[in-house]
Amino acid sequence: MAEYNPMIRDLPSGERPRERLMHYGAQAVSSAELLAIIIRTGSGGENVLRLAERLLAAFDGLNGVARASLTELQQVKGIGPAKAVEIKAALELGRRLLVTAPEERPVVSTPADAANLLMSEMSLLEKEHLRVILLDTRNRVISMPTIYVGSLNSSVVRIAELFRPAIKQNAAAIIVAHNHPSGDPSPSPEDVRVTREISKAGKLLSIELLDHVIIGRNRFISLKERGLGFD
Repeated sequence: MAEYNPMIRDLPSGERPRERLMHYGAQAVSSAELLAIIIRTGSGGENVLRLAERLLAAFDGLNGVARASLTELQQVKGIGPAKAVEIKAALELGRRLLVTAPEERPVVSTPADAANLLMSEMSLLEKEHLRVILLDTRNRVISMPTIYVGSLNSSVVRIAELFRPAIKQNAAAIIVAHNHPSGDPSPSPEDVRVTREISKAGKLLSIELLDHVIIGRNRFISLKERGLGFD
């Protein structure tokens, strides 16, 4: 049976990306929805939101899309020269805003704040990705680099590598996040062991590990809230 893939115009008005942004604000819509607003139309009858999701998946999230060249963006079916230029222009504006206006950076006060920054990207990934949210002394986001791709394992993940960007960018604290492609964010014993090692290393470096958030399909779990891996 062919997959049913409705066009944006066929969706109820309350579910269309542009209308959702107008009614609920930009922070309430996902990265895929924001990209869909920029792209505007799909190709070959494809739902533009589905095209945006494919674009994020092709480059392992929004950071990958931002780093991709115009030529690389156009290798995704449905993204032509004009759409590629519009995407690059929009993401470059966002990058410049972060550089010139640090007071506008997102503030992470709760596990939900951290999860909301990454949920729309990481819940779509087919492999496990380990990312670190770097925070300043006011818990404002400095950056959110991807550190590792693959199954999370304490014998593979190098703690020094994880803290390298935090040291380089003078972060006061970090939040670690990784996804479970299965969609179930329940922490494994290995997740807890890795968290304990990161927490101990952070204390030695005077860079506090505030939390380890595991992201599933539209769900997340905070190991700090559950008291797992934290003294």
